[in-house]
Amino acid sequence: MEVPDADDIDSAFDGIDRERPEALLLVQSSMFFTERRRITALVAKHRLPSIFNAREYAALGGLMTYGASATERFRRSATYVDRILKGAKPADLAVEQPTKFELVINLKTAEALGLTVPPLLLAQADEVIE
Repeated sequence: MEVPDADDIDSAFDGIDRERPEALLLVQSSMFFTERRRITALVAKHRLPSIFNAREYAALGGLMTYGASATERFRRSATYVDRILKGAKPADLAVEQPTKFELVINLKTAEALGLTVPPLLLAQADEVIE
């Protein structure tokens, strides 16, 4: 579903309710991140298993998150700032892709949804919220 702006989030969930999906995958968006509390509340209200891109969603009650480590991205950003402050031209710096990804699983949410998370997946998680 397309959600052009924050005012459309509630109606998007009404549409999701009509479609009856088995799960929700939320794509990365600064608007969604800003509205993360509202979105995780709606996901819980509509009882949707969900996966997001940032650990903050799982901390707020989303089922799981998988995405580039924010901590590692900030560390790499600091390296770029250091180079620029030492005279490097930003246009000359290579573009880097994330190399560290994090999997966070919220077991409280899994239990509330009546889901069992396989032990192998739990063992691979960087963080498990119990």
